[in-house]
Amino acid sequence: MNFSQKMFRSSLVPFMLSLAILASPLSVPREASAQIGINIGVGSSLNRGRPISCPQGERLLRGRGFRDINRENCRGRFFNYRASRNGQRFEVAIRQSDGRIVDMRRTSRRW
Repeated sequence: MNFSQKMFRSSLVPFMLSLAILASPLSVPREASAQIGINIGVGSSLNRGRPISCPQGERLLRGRGFRDINRENCRGRFFNYRASRNGQRFEVAIRQSDGRIVDMRRTSRRW
């Protein structure tokens, strides 16, 4: 093999590599898309979004660890209860339309 053939082969390899890189689909950009799923909720949904009755609200609170539950007001959009949990007394308001706790205030340490 003479010198010109060696030079031809040594220059052919880089040429073929550059041609393969230019023809590859890597140079074509893909369309951008975002796949984000954010679920933001406030409060605690006790009834999975379904309307509740006043006795159901009491049972849902009992399931959350509240004891000695007294129904204060079960008229209108919010049901109000007084209950104890871990030795503390609370006033709890539950939204009638979906069973979500919308307000909970500690009233005293002991009952």
